[in-house]
Amino acid sequence: MKILFLNLPYKFDISRASRWPEKTKSGTMYYPYWICYAAGVCMEKGYDVDLVDCIARKMTTEQVVEYVKKSNADYIMGEITTSTCAHDYEVIHAIKKESPNVKIIIGGTHATVLSKKVMEECLDIDVVARQEYDFTIDEIMSGGDDLSNVLGITYRNGNDIVVQKDRPWLENLDKLPMVSKVYEKFLDVHDYCYAFAQSPMIQVFSSRGCPFMCNFCSYPESMSGRRFRVRSVQNFVDELEYIHTNMPYIREIFIEDDTFTVDKERVKQVCAEILNRGLKLVWSCNTRANTIDYDTMKIMKESGCRLLVVGYESGNQKVLDETRKGIKLEQSLEFAKNAKKLGLKVFGCFMIGLKGDDRNTIEDTFKFAKKVYPDMVFFQQAVPFPGTAFYEWVKKEGYLRTEDYSKWLNSDGYLNCLVDYPYADHKEIEKIRDNLMSRYYFSFTYIFKTFLANLDWFEFKRVMKGGVTYILFRIKKAFKREC
Repeated sequence: MKILFLNLPYKFDISRASRWPEKTKSGTMYYPYWICYAAGVCMEKGYDVDLVDCIARKMTTEQVVEYVKKSNADYIMGEITTSTCAHDYEVIHAIKKESPNVKIIIGGTHATVLSKKVMEECLDIDVVARQEYDFTIDEIMSGGDDLSNVLGITYRNGNDIVVQKDRPWLENLDKLPMVSKVYEKFLDVHDYCYAFAQSPMIQVFSSRGCPFMCNFCSYPESMSGRRFRVRSVQNFVDELEYIHTNMPYIREIFIEDDTFTVDKERVKQVCAEILNRGLKLVWSCNTRANTIDYDTMKIMKESGCRLLVVGYESGNQKVLDETRKGIKLEQSLEFAKNAKKLGLKVFGCFMIGLKGDDRNTIEDTFKFAKKVYPDMVFFQQAVPFPGTAFYEWVKKEGYLRTEDYSKWLNSDGYLNCLVDYPYADHKEIEKIRDNLMSRYYFSFTYIFKTFLANLDWFEFKRVMKGGVTYILFRIKKAFKREC
């Protein structure tokens, strides 16, 4: 039996696996890691597996339809997101029209949260595989026409749509394949990059699930839940060693866990194992400012950690409390101090338009950003992803502009501001956001310090690429306003 995994085509370079699915302003492109993990499981189960990243290959819908016809696949597995679903439905319909016998399975954040609605809107989808679907796909294919015993799916039974119970979370993550081997087989690593990472880079997971309660984050509410589950230290470092030995062209490993540092003792064990094996790695990770101390950062640095991606979110404590971030400003200041002392780079993420925000608190956020002074910064409007408490709040208050998901992205592929607040409408929020980015990045002090901090050739190339891409984005946007 053959299954074809597709990262469905789109008119822009969009990362569906990103927590922020849009065309990025700095050229970032994620690996389609969810479908890659599931493809790896299916390979181990003995299925005939193919995987195509249609976005990376710049494939049109017509080319994808033709590829599917020639593949003779029995099943297709893909993902949709809230911001791309309108176009995704069109692609799925085109595939089904030319290959009516192929069974189409869809997963991802949007399909998980709104599975029944998705199947009502797109009659060509046969099954929705909700949440983590690594092992669900095998059960769907094994079940054939009888899916009544498969958990974690929504499927068609005649004219009815059946919503099965959620499947239990996978507790033993060591059962997952090495996703790096799947990348190696099907993808070109040069197609993927982070603006803040050395290139080529690779994305892997050491854990799943996030125990924290931020009200704006879609992943814990859709894909991985709140239960923190881990790969064993041995198993995870085995994959790091595999990458180091078999993929020497990879310059940086990014640990894509929601929060790699939930358990700092485990982090220390991972770092110690890297050092014990003598692996000379460069790696980065997602973290929280209140989950690691100086000693943990120190061993991370010693084992090759280069950069920490941290969600500071706001510079106002009341706003942090309203968003259930569970962090104090003092902890963020301490985190920033320790990172600077150890020479760890920091990418700081901030959001505006959170619950509790107004113009004054947004300015507090900018002033706080100048205090913690990350090497790279991201100011972005809060996005009401379905399934999140933030979505429910803006909808209840009447702030949500539209639930027509075809309008989520603008004509250039960037996320529109979807919320009109009492203190600022969506256009004003966008102007505030762009102004904060300009005030931070285009100051003489920042430019001078960044130049001095990135004299290494690879860092210099990374900074220049990201900087030029972002400047071109701003020029294009300014030109459109003038027109």
